Amino acid sequence: MHSSDSLWHETAAPSVEPLAEGVTLLRAFCREEAPDLLAAVASVADASPFRQMVVPSGHTMSVAMTNCGDLGWVTDRTGYRYTSLDPANSKPWPPMPAPLLHLAQRAATAGAFPGFTPNACLINRYAPGTRLSLHQDKNEHDYTHPIVSVSLGLPATFLLGTLRRADTPRRIRIEHGDILVWGGPARLIYHGVAPIADGMHPLTGPFRINFTFRRVAITATLT
Repeated sequence: MHSSDSLWHETAAPSVEPLAEGVTLLRAFCREEAPDLLAAVASVADASPFRQMVVPSGHTMSVAMTNCGDLGWVTDRTGYRYTSLDPANSKPWPPMPAPLLHLAQRAATAGAFPGFTPNACLINRYAPGTRLSLHQDKNEHDYTHPIVSVSLGLPATFLLGTLRRADTPRRIRIEHGDILVWGGPARLIYHGVAPIADGMHPLTGPFRINFTFRRVAITATLT
């Protein structure tokens, strides 16, 4: 996808689109505040740089990631988990910047999940060709809170599945400034991201930046 195509799509007006029970797409919800959000992400990456983690099978993730907040999601040969310390430097993850926290709370409310107080924010950097296979977000050990997923930069195709892995997922185009919120009966849906197409965005260059906010139960953590 070329940058000219991306910019054309970004002229769409903000809107609220219910996709399924418990799933809402907030079109262009944070497009205007994107520069401030990206500056906040850069400050996080200065303290805890992006890295490509290893999954339990031994393969390296194609998507680079980091975290902020009280807890961060990590993976290695021993499994998936949340930690209070960045394993790369043994220091606490950077605090969640106020612009990110406030956005998560506003988006959750707009998606019909008021009172959301995330304590973890996973920040993913997708280069062209990278993808995220179908999976469920289960490591939080508390499914009463929604997932809030923010997309900036290059467009993506979000794979919106159901509670059954075998069901064919819907393909939802996600643009710069869009936010997906899912929870309640949809909290454990399978979801993923199709390979990112080539492109160049004026704010993120050749990348899609995605951050997802979660509320993690303390019992889910290891340090």
